Amino acid sequence: MVFSSLVFMFAFLPAVLLVYYLLPVKFRNLFLFIADIVFYGWGEPVLSFLMLFSILINYIAGRLIEKFDLNKARRKAVLIASVIIDLGLLGFFKYFGFITENLKIILPFLNIPVMNIPLPIGISFYTFQIMSYTIDVYRRDTEAQHNIIAFGTYVSLFPQLIAGPIVRYRDVDDQLTERHENMPLFTNGVRLFLLGLAKKVLIANSVGLVWDNMRTMQNGGALCSWLGIIAYTFQIYFDFSGYSDMARGLGNMFGFRFLKNFDYPYISKSITEFWRRWHISLGTWFREYVYIPLGGNRRGTLRQILNIAIVWALTGLWHGASWNFLFWGVYFGIILVLEKLFLLKFLKKAPSFVSRIYSLVLIVFGWLIFYYSDDVGGVKAMAQYIRSMFTGGFLSSDGAVAALSSIPILVAAGIASTPVIRRVYDKLSKLKCFPFIEAAAAAVILIICTASLVNDSYNPFLYFKF
Repeated sequence: MVFSSLVFMFAFLPAVLLVYYLLPVKFRNLFLFIADIVFYGWGEPVLSFLMLFSILINYIAGRLIEKFDLNKARRKAVLIASVIIDLGLLGFFKYFGFITENLKIILPFLNIPVMNIPLPIGISFYTFQIMSYTIDVYRRDTEAQHNIIAFGTYVSLFPQLIAGPIVRYRDVDDQLTERHENMPLFTNGVRLFLLGLAKKVLIANSVGLVWDNMRTMQNGGALCSWLGIIAYTFQIYFDFSGYSDMARGLGNMFGFRFLKNFDYPYISKSITEFWRRWHISLGTWFREYVYIPLGGNRRGTLRQILNIAIVWALTGLWHGASWNFLFWGVYFGIILVLEKLFLLKFLKKAPSFVSRIYSLVLIVFGWLIFYYSDDVGGVKAMAQYIRSMFTGGFLSSDGAVAALSSIPILVAAGIASTPVIRRVYDKLSKLKCFPFIEAAAAAVILIICTASLVNDSYNPFLYFKF
């Protein structure tokens, strides 16, 4: 079940909200936990048992770490055991097939069978959330949760279960048992949800079709190739940031406050700044639980470079069991190292438009690596696409038609990816009649998005596979 589906918006969500607010406060977590499991198991009920197992193991681990408060060796042993189990499950379901496939290529004489294991949806996200809990309990940054229903609700909370944001336990521990639902927070949740829905349905889906058209076009010209990858650049942003906005909005509806996951990343003046604005929760997780424990920037330049390399190799692999994701992580890791060593000094002195163009060009090529798979066909297709961006003429007659038809939505996406609309909204919010304008706009957005979903079968969520 996805947020931008008619079943979710007009059946599941209204029913859950109605029952949730009719129930006494003391029963709300239990009901929400049950609703989370139903949501997660909608397509594959058996996968719910895997998540329940992870919840049980880490709940016990948190209690044991707390119990062995004065015994550092035991506390550490419990933490290591829980991390091994968590990463073992993630590694088996996400990477086992990838490993066996590559071993079969390297060691063909062993006749290693390749196993294609179905990937549980959202396992990368909830595994990192669970690990943040046990690590923070071990560090004494938070107390162990004694209520298993509250802990289970944290792990399985459906607004952010499938594709994030990655919510650290210490950021919501008090909200699990003492949150205060109110109308302003609920209203803000509806506003955020509709904003995310519009991003996803009206922009991401539209530019996704442009990308599919340009990518498969024969001899459209270099301009079409550039417009195509720019469209994909917008698609992945509006798809994921739209989902994050919907997740935050749903969280508000149930009394939770999740941290922002995107902050207009395409206005960045460097790749360093870009990664402070893109998928903030993932960057925060790797910084807190990998980069800083490795030593961060405290042990000299060479060690810092090594730490960055490790973090970005892991960041790439986190996105998927494929070499192109690893290369994508290495690509950005190299750029970040170069910026830290000397490029940032030049970028700070350069005109803003130069720094922004530099960042956008590197981001665009990064998404090319991200999109194309690591098999022979994928590598050849990527090389061919890059070639088409610089050769084959500027624009063919067929390409001109496609380019002209795509420009309006690309311009709209470009404007929407900047703070311009937010600034207009803030100015309009000072008007006395603004509540009526906002209510009317919300109704129009809901109607248009619903009509689009009814009439269009193209509605992918790109980050589900991660």
